Amino acid sequence: MKIVACDEAGLAEVASVLNAGGVAVIPTDTVYGLAAHPDFPEAVSRLYTIKGREARKPIALLASDTAAAARFLGGELPPGARTLAMRGWPGALTLVLPVQGSAEEQYEGLRVPDHDWTRRLLAACGGVLRVTSANLSGQRAATDAPSALAEVGLSADIVVDDGISPGGVASTVLKIDGEGACTVLREGPFKLGPGVER
Repeated sequence: MKIVACDEAGLAEVASVLNAGGVAVIPTDTVYGLAAHPDFPEAVSRLYTIKGREARKPIALLASDTAAAARFLGGELPPGARTLAMRGWPGALTLVLPVQGSAEEQYEGLRVPDHDWTRRLLAACGGVLRVTSANLSGQRAATDAPSALAEVGLSADIVVDDGISPGGVASTVLKIDGEGACTVLREGPFKLGPGVER
């Protein structure tokens, strides 16, 4: 395990690790995250093992921008999701959206973080990474590198230290179904307003 700074050299090192199937602790605008490249199932499996996360619980993706999120879903964002993305991305909003062309109804959670370094890392890794909060399941999310290191970092390949996360609170999670209906799955910093199903 190696600790690197949140700078250009660190970005290159972390991208190299992730693009080779490694696992990294990275900063975001909300809390620190434990990241793996979605093209490496064994790396994603390590996220579950390191975190102690139940296999039935999905791990969302961070995307470099709206276009990368849409590409991952197989096309364009649904109309309702596009409106929300314009309001909440980049930022603390995770949208759970249907994957186009999937054999059965499949959903993926995506978010564009409001953190320039992290978005550039995502772009260097093809646009998306699987990222879950850098803490053991059931424990408080880590908002600084030492906390993340103590919880899960020793089992990762590389850890980025960017001081204290500015947000400190996990993102709002909204599900948009194929009909455009919106459901709040987790309350957070992004507020929709009244009249939304919970």
